[in-house]
Amino acid sequence: MNLTISGHHLEVTPALRTYVTSKLDRISRHFDQVVDIKVLLTVDNHKEKEMRQRAECNIHVKGRDLFAESAHEDLYAAVDELADKLDRQVLRYKDKAQEHHHDAAKRMM
Repeated sequence: MNLTISGHHLEVTPALRTYVTSKLDRISRHFDQVVDIKVLLTVDNHKEKEMRQRAECNIHVKGRDLFAESAHEDLYAAVDELADKLDRQVLRYKDKAQEHHHDAAKRMM
């Protein structure tokens, strides 16, 4: 699994890097076919402080690309929300990928 963490208008500190890595480990625990993860952390210069810190993530799994984004006034809270969204998406994808054996249709004679 390749993990790329980059920042736009902010410096990615080692503490922030370890926090993002620990949150995204949950995804790799649920689903082991994750190929690539790209995380973009952004600070926007909006006048309102509510949605200033933003976290985006692209996950490339076998057969599909998953995307999620989250905005919050605190970057750590945005990363938490992002991890929850991605976790739901990965679990939904895993369930759909594993459910390809259906009961055979019964014939009516």
